[in-house]
Amino acid sequence: MGLAACTGGVSERRAPAPQPPNRLTNDSPQTRVCLANLGQLANFQSVPDRDFGEGCYIFSSVKLTGTGVPVSNLGPMTCSLAATFAGWVRSGVMPAARLYLGSELARVETFGSYSCRNINGRQSGNRSEHATANAVDVSGFVLADGRRITIRQDWDSDDPAVQSFLAAIHTSACRRFKTVLSPDYNALHADHFHLDMGRGPFCR
Repeated sequence: MGLAACTGGVSERRAPAPQPPNRLTNDSPQTRVCLANLGQLANFQSVPDRDFGEGCYIFSSVKLTGTGVPVSNLGPMTCSLAATFAGWVRSGVMPAARLYLGSELARVETFGSYSCRNINGRQSGNRSEHATANAVDVSGFVLADGRRITIRQDWDSDDPAVQSFLAAIHTSACRRFKTVLSPDYNALHADHFHLDMGRGPFCR
């Protein structure tokens, strides 16, 4: 926003910063419905609404504490992202691990969710969905039999079972999240799936 300047020695007054569009709060009816639905899928703790300024904020967010299996490195996530993520783990990843890899899923590994940063970590430009706790980066999966499947090491695996597993959970993610970015998108996503509930649909 520009500055509203006054003449005659009166100090400049800064116009108020615009509020983020469509920002839900913990008290909004949509959030209450989302939390009720999320409670059927996962254990979680509510996170207080907080605006950090400069386009970074945590509103209508939770911290998942259980989705059927442990998930590493998770911070705050919007309720809609958390519900979609928990549904994907339970109905997409866990069955695919049994079907293609012959083992139960033991853990999901991530690079985190909330982070006040721009898209692709650039110094300038639009804020990432991570800046509003609306994205999560998934890096790998640990199986009950001890195997560890990672996006970096196994996206181009020679093992047909691993290929089928990753293809299946990628397809499942694309049916649920608004944006899904994989190693096929660009080199910055060579080691993770970026999953968000922002604009879309976009799947690569």
